Amino acid sequence: MSSEYTILRVRVTAKDADTLRALLSDSRPDVGGRILENEDGSLTFDAYVTPEQGEALAREGVSAVTVEDATATGRARQAEVGEGDRYAPEDEVPQGLALKVRDS
Repeated sequence: MSSEYTILRVRVTAKDADTLRALLSDSRPDVGGRILENEDGSLTFDAYVTPEQGEALAREGVSAVTVEDATATGRARQAEVGEGDRYAPEDEVPQGLALKVRDS
């Protein structure tokens, strides 16, 4: 995966259902979760899009606000994950077709 590849989590709010339907049929964003109806009748959802797609979502009757850089958040979470099997016994010999060596 290239370091230039970026996915943003964008909060999209459409003024009504017809505007939302038009937006979804035109742009077909990757919707994360369900669509929520606000007290004023507008509809909100989160979408996972490239920066260019995020800019294209904003139009008359629709606002698109960037919530986070989902790619950076994902990389930060991956950095928290350790290597190896923490539940394996310390003296276990590796299995499989690879060269079997012990760290000293």
